[in-house]
Amino acid sequence: MTTPEDLYATIDRLVEQHAPALIALRRRVHEHPELSGREVRTAQVVADQLRAIGFDEVRIGVGGHGVVGVLRGGRPGDRVIALRADMDGLPVREASGEAFASQVVDAEYPGGPFPVAHACGHDCHVAAVLTTASVLGAMRADLPGTVVCIFQSAEEGPPIGETDGARAMLDSGALDDPRPTMAFGLHVGPFPTGTVAYHVGEAYAGSALVRIRVEGVQTHGSTPWLGADPMPAVGQIISGVGQLYRQVPADHRVSATIGHIEDVGRFNIIPGHVTLYGTLRAATDADMDDLQAGFRRLAEGSAEAFGCRATVDFLQRVPPVRNTQAWMDAAMPTLQRVVGARHVVEAPPLMGYDDVSLFVEAFGGLYLNLGVQDTRLDPVRVLAPIEGGRGLVQNHHPGFYANEAALPVSVRIHANIAVDHLLGLIEVSPPAG
Repeated sequence: MTTPEDLYATIDRLVEQHAPALIALRRRVHEHPELSGREVRTAQVVADQLRAIGFDEVRIGVGGHGVVGVLRGGRPGDRVIALRADMDGLPVREASGEAFASQVVDAEYPGGPFPVAHACGHDCHVAAVLTTASVLGAMRADLPGTVVCIFQSAEEGPPIGETDGARAMLDSGALDDPRPTMAFGLHVGPFPTGTVAYHVGEAYAGSALVRIRVEGVQTHGSTPWLGADPMPAVGQIISGVGQLYRQVPADHRVSATIGHIEDVGRFNIIPGHVTLYGTLRAATDADMDDLQAGFRRLAEGSAEAFGCRATVDFLQRVPPVRNTQAWMDAAMPTLQRVVGARHVVEAPPLMGYDDVSLFVEAFGGLYLNLGVQDTRLDPVRVLAPIEGGRGLVQNHHPGFYANEAALPVSVRIHANIAVDHLLGLIEVSPPAG
């Protein structure tokens, strides 16, 4: 009879065997990034490989360009592990210095042209989960239950008016049968290479895209009294964003930023309207509600003060990623076995967002961080660069990099979490009632 220890040893052997292909796959995806909702090439690479591995089902076009692969184990079991990877890149000009750095420019994307790069590390996620699929595919005869690999489109948010992403995947029903009994994922970041960082509670903030359209009356710059200038209202809104924090208790984590402004004017014409786009972040749903209410008052009141009108829309709202203590306790023995107890560390919560929260919320499970950089954690869990390394470069920065030595670690973690959940060693009973 195959024991858990036999399965763990098989994972280690297969990961070592697949390591060169894993690195090559990561570089292939990295070199050809695609923006949110446009992951045509990446989805094709994923679907082709899942079919080659022998997955029982490969569903394409799920929630946009998402791909779902279903692998049924050779032993009976009713547990279903979902492993999730996001596929999209960012509108960033890469400055990592890698030989395989992206040179892609998307000339067709709304608002573009944009240079495109995997500056958030999603190339690492795709490569790790796809290689995990290969490892588990080779072990299927000994697996009880089912493995579902989710390759998600548009984690960074699709263009306004489009609906790709985690919510669209769930709404499509593609994950209803088989329905996962645990969702799991790892996000690479600037923690020490090979370190698993976790936070119990709201590990990632919730997010909403805010759009404010300030309507004035267009006129020539020489006759401002004949129109209603939206620019002073826009300036007051931007200046007032910083005051929104005063409406939320000081120990609560919130953030509000304006990142993009569009007008329809000319240097000597007062525009008829100006549109602002920004992001709201909050660690709790209640704080997000308060932040949105404050933002609406600020925009509408500022516009009215200058004889204009503001329309405020909150779009693409994503709830916080919540890791429960029960799921963390259940997975801790597996994580410590794979990477060693001293490489599993508690970390402060992050203000970044990730719509994997919808999968964790729907099915239960965990979303953790995997370190891929030349950094260290001091005793109070503050990140710092290590001497002689490439330093600390945050996700979304043009110079973001990933130490590829962490990628086999990621595959081992995904595969061991999957096996232990299917064996019933990582399991949390649903709440009563």
